[in-house]
Amino acid sequence: MEAVNTKMIIKEEEATNKGNTIKELSKVFWIFIIGSVIGYIVEMIVGLVQNGHFVSRQGLVIGPFTQVYGAGLVVYYLIVPKAKSNLQVFLVSMVLGGIVEYLFSYFQEYFFGTISWDYSNLWFNLNGRTSLLHCIYWGTGGILFMKFIYPLVQKLDKIYKNKYFKVVTWLLFIFILFDISISTLAIQRQMERRENIQAVGIIDEALDVYYPDEKLNEIYSSAKETKNIK
Repeated sequence: MEAVNTKMIIKEEEATNKGNTIKELSKVFWIFIIGSVIGYIVEMIVGLVQNGHFVSRQGLVIGPFTQVYGAGLVVYYLIVPKAKSNLQVFLVSMVLGGIVEYLFSYFQEYFFGTISWDYSNLWFNLNGRTSLLHCIYWGTGGILFMKFIYPLVQKLDKIYKNKYFKVVTWLLFIFILFDISISTLAIQRQMERRENIQAVGIIDEALDVYYPDEKLNEIYSSAKETKNIK
């Protein structure tokens, strides 16, 4: 009897741990979405100020998402709350944001042969991928994150048990996976077209029809072709 009770307790603990893991992953996912949308809005405003009119600053082919900001917010969430003062929050956010920005720029150029920003003209830049000025922006963003966004994120625990919230989360997760997949395929196909590689199969043909160069250049208006660093 005692052995049976022990097994039941272990199973209950495993179920609880699994539930907590899924809940935490759900929270991280929503932080990514929130950050990506906020980043899109910020980039649109910056583009308006710089150009005098709206220009696309999307990171994916469908929807208002700029994923470098989403990744930055996730890193904030995982590390920044451990800081013990506003100064620490600022410094940690500054370093982390710079690292995220650098890596996104590097991998974009490595895999797709383009860059969406170049800070080579700014003082204290690192290979044009990030700069001291933009690291300061990231540090300020960390302060704002802890003050306004982090408290809201904690409230997700209260609504997570709502079955409708779970359904919305799963639907949005599936949509984002599709969006990332189709965005990656569309950009890879554009690279092939630049090398005069003919479409092979239904997927390539569909990408040529629905995501021609003109449309992708409009979506990724700030992306500039470079010599691939592979």
